[in-house]
Order: sequence, then C-alpha cells, then structure tokens
Amino acid sequence: MKRLTLVVTFVALFQVVGYSSAQQTVERKGVASAVKLGEANFGFLSELNGKYKLVATQTTLEPGGYVGEHQHVGPGIRYVAAGEWTFVQGGKTTTYKTGEYFYEAGNITNSASNKGSSPAVLITFEILPVDWKGGSAVPPKSK
Repeated sequence: MKRLTLVVTFVALFQVVGYSSAQQTVERKGVASAVKLGEANFGFLSELNGKYKLVATQTTLEPGGYVGEHQHVGPGIRYVAAGEWTFVQGGKTTTYKTGEYFYEAGNITNSASNKGSSPAVLITFEILPVDWKGGSAVPPKSK
C-alpha cells in the first residue's frame, strides 16, 4: 500500500509540471549523465503502463561543476553515491553528502553544484512520460 501511495503521489506531482518533450537546454558545466534503467512496466499499477516510465540515472558532477537553474519533467528521489552535492532551492542552500537522499517534486526551480575537491555522483530515480527523450532537467517555466 505504501508503494502505491508513493507512486500515486509522484504521478500527481508530475501532472503539475506538464512539459512537452521539446528539446530544451539548461546551463551546465562538468556534468556527465547516463541512464542506467528505463522501465515502463509498473506491474500491478497498470493505469501507469504506457503513460509513464521509471528512469534511473547516474550523474557525475566534477569539482567546480554546476547545473544552472532548472526544473524537472517529473518528480524523483536522489541518492548521493559519492562526494557532496550542493543544492539551492527556494533561496535555501543544502549540501547533501555521500549516503544521503533527497526528493525533488520537479515543479520547483533549483540549481546544483559541486564545491568539493572530488567528483560528486548522484543516482536519480524519476517518473517521466513514457515518450520523453533526453535528460529531465529543463529551464524553469515562466511565471
């Protein structure tokens, strides 16, 4: 039941973002990302099949690297696998360290940087539209 509640919450939050899959760019430096898993079968949650996919991505941010202001196409959980990830959202700066998790709703503008001396590695689990291509970071929506 908890799993169903979590997925339904993700999908509800995803609906708020509402981006098209048009190619959009976000300023970035020293960033490398690779999709490790992209799965569109949600098993017993059949109402999600064919509409959304769960994507796991590994992102490495080199020392001094950054991702400029952006939002995400869908909600996701982030896990810091190595280094430190400095995250700015709503005027608040938080530094997440190896072994820590955090959540991004997708519809809130944020930025990230690596102020440390070694690469920072982030593992991201997101729910995205099944036909979405490319990274999930998109420029903030106009107000």
